[in-house]
Amino acid sequence: MLLAAVSALEVTGIAHAGDVPGSTFDPSGFELRLGTFVHDSLSPERGSADINAEALMHLFRPAPSALSWLTPRWHVGTTINTAGKTSSLYTGLTWTFDLTPRLFAELSLGGAVHNGTIGRIPVAGHNAMGCRAAFRESLSLGYRFTQQFALMGTLEHMSNAGLCAQNRGLTNFGLRAAWTF
Repeated sequence: MLLAAVSALEVTGIAHAGDVPGSTFDPSGFELRLGTFVHDSLSPERGSADINAEALMHLFRPAPSALSWLTPRWHVGTTINTAGKTSSLYTGLTWTFDLTPRLFAELSLGGAVHNGTIGRIPVAGHNAMGCRAAFRESLSLGYRFTQQFALMGTLEHMSNAGLCAQNRGLTNFGLRAAWTF
């Protein structure tokens, strides 16, 4: 009987994942993420760390929980290098895929602007990023400890996809904590 009632709420879009037995995540909330990344360990900029901050929210009502992965969340964030190398501001869309009630994977796609080296002449110790604007994508694997708190490993990449003369790109990886409100 309870299962039938929950199913009816999901079909009408009233229930969210946090209301379903066995699930711990409510995708309709505002989420704040903070973490630290290893800065592009295979590039001229290697050897430093980044601070990452990101906010996520829905721009429109999420799909029922069984289909919530179809509804992306809008994100806006920054990755700030602690050694004066390339930092960025970014925005885009994030899709969350529940693997179990607590384990999830994410894909983010969007754009970024950065303060790195542009133009044709490379600068020693810096990536030749080519142009100021770039595409940004990221992959995360995370674990929800509670409905409000999760940890995730993240890999982010930024490049201009060959649209400018130089395209060294930038790839960072690290850990982030997420709080849902």
